[in-house]
Amino acid sequence: MKPSSSAPFSCRFWARGRLIECHERPLIMGVINVTTDSFYDGGRYLDPQRAVAHALELVEQGADILDIGAESTRPGAKPVSEEEERARLLPVLDLVARRVTVPISVDTTKSAVAQAALDAGASIINDISALRGDSRMASVVARSGAAVILMHMQGTPLTMQDAPHYEDVVREVGQFLQERLQVAMEAGISRMNILLDPGIGFGKLLPHNLDLLNRLTEFTKLGRPLVVGPSRKSFIGQIVGRPVEQREWGTAAAVAVAVDRGARILRVHDVAMMADVAKVAAAIASRNRSGEVGG
Repeated sequence: MKPSSSAPFSCRFWARGRLIECHERPLIMGVINVTTDSFYDGGRYLDPQRAVAHALELVEQGADILDIGAESTRPGAKPVSEEEERARLLPVLDLVARRVTVPISVDTTKSAVAQAALDAGASIINDISALRGDSRMASVVARSGAAVILMHMQGTPLTMQDAPHYEDVVREVGQFLQERLQVAMEAGISRMNILLDPGIGFGKLLPHNLDLLNRLTEFTKLGRPLVVGPSRKSFIGQIVGRPVEQREWGTAAAVAVAVDRGARILRVHDVAMMADVAKVAAAIASRNRSGEVGG
């Protein structure tokens, strides 16, 4: 039986003709980094066979969406060429797309890489530049009918942690997301294909990240599903004093708060654990919402 559209965690978006929905809990997006220098798992999945095995494991653990990236976006990361990004991404994407049925997102800011990824079976483009990095990206997404994630970032990965400053981080990020939502729609991307991400850890200091998570509900007013990615990030390390390999419990706390505050897609490395966290947090939160419909 199809769940009621009034389920507490209801959200929906289209991705290349496929309706993707969540009802009883947010969706879990499992991360696959096909990179040499990502902050947590860089280098582990450069080999296509290892990447495919990891993708299948994430789906088995409960991933509703897979997000594959071939260019590191950690603080201080240098950009890679289009040729290098394609060479890393496409062999993995081709194999993964043949083996899974869950939607595949590709983390890129380059329109040519996005087009190649869509041709290879991706249906979501996760653009950390929110269509600012490549003037052709919007038309690629619009023509394909893909979903797109528009994320806030101050600066670029290379520069974003060089003393980021905000007068009111929640207000400024909200204004940015509203503006980029409008730009995307004016470029021909359907509103129902757009997701929004406040960009935890991207050009933010510890107080900024805490404010964004604490006041996440303010972004639900934009009317589109919120993607939140706190997984193992440095702000968690600053709080708990642990290296990236030991931040899963801190991540669990951030995920639980994000669920309670309105996140509809959680981008995480530890899929099985965070799926359980999201289920429990959603079950508790739903007791106070009694039919409220999420973005």
